[in-house]
Amino acid sequence: MELLWYIVLMNMFIVYIILDGYDFGAGIVHLFFGKKEKDKKAIINSIGPFWDANEVWLVAIGGIMYFAFPILYASAFSGFYLPLILILWLLIFRATGLELRGQVNNRLWQVVWDRAFGIASLMLALFFGIALGNVVRGVNLGMVADGVSAQEPHYFFVQLWNPSFSPLAETLGVIDWFTLLIGIIAVVSLTIHGANWIIFKTDSDMNPRLKKAVFNLNILLVLLIVLSIVLLNYIKINPFQSFFKYPGFWIFPIIALVGLFGQFRVKQFKRHGLGFLFSCIFLFGGLATSMVSIFPNVLPSTNAVNPSLTLYNTATDTYGLSVGVFWFTIAIILVAIYMIVQYRVFKGKLDDAGYGEH
Repeated sequence: MELLWYIVLMNMFIVYIILDGYDFGAGIVHLFFGKKEKDKKAIINSIGPFWDANEVWLVAIGGIMYFAFPILYASAFSGFYLPLILILWLLIFRATGLELRGQVNNRLWQVVWDRAFGIASLMLALFFGIALGNVVRGVNLGMVADGVSAQEPHYFFVQLWNPSFSPLAETLGVIDWFTLLIGIIAVVSLTIHGANWIIFKTDSDMNPRLKKAVFNLNILLVLLIVLSIVLLNYIKINPFQSFFKYPGFWIFPIIALVGLFGQFRVKQFKRHGLGFLFSCIFLFGGLATSMVSIFPNVLPSTNAVNPSLTLYNTATDTYGLSVGVFWFTIAIILVAIYMIVQYRVFKGKLDDAGYGEH
């Protein structure tokens, strides 16, 4: 039963990154490529009907974690308190940027909220990538110092950065050179994803430039991924042992490679949705690869004193998990119906949707 809820939680996280990820990417594209007012409106129109519904998945992830893995919820939400508060404020600024931009027909007003939307989107992609880097790297559970645990085994607190900026330090920071690298990979990945979404949902004049940008960014993405794999071997012992223990896990990096190399053909695609499909495939494969690489751990320990948090030692009792299956089934059916209706209503190009105009 724990494994079932682990799969549910991980898939919900992936769905959230794919859906809200194109919103983040669109915001980054808006920041760097939206030079003309017509282009800016096209970008906002492309995500306008969807972005707030996409964010609800983040709330659902918190709810599932609280219900199914309460120890993980308590540990992660206290340990990562500072970055989570930053993410909350960035979500607020991104939302206000989208909603307030069109309230006043004034150039200065629009520039301010354009920057709020774009910068918040960029920083959200960066911080979510850094968060993934922290999970892969692990945390100092129990706040061990000199071989002595100062706190309960599942407790930790991570400052924003440590003086050495190293992932090998005893006192870890949220941001170090490894987690920052994963954050940059997330920014590049979601910029590609957002650009593919804009190409898919608009006939904007900047689409040819975006196709070229996707191709160039994909080259950078390949180089960054190779670098991250090399460095992961430096900071962790046998980082890929789960793939040899569970050979079926190799399907996920293969899926990521399919998506990655498919993005190189974005210039040749006649159907605009294919680029977005391949970026979805890459994100699914890449995120799943990262998650199963630490399986069955959900939050690895960087010390030898306290054990890692796993899907088994953080889960609630079997009865509670069993009861939850019934209610989750009803909820996911309702969500599926909502999304099918939403995407059917707003199918096709959205250049003239007029989102946020008053």
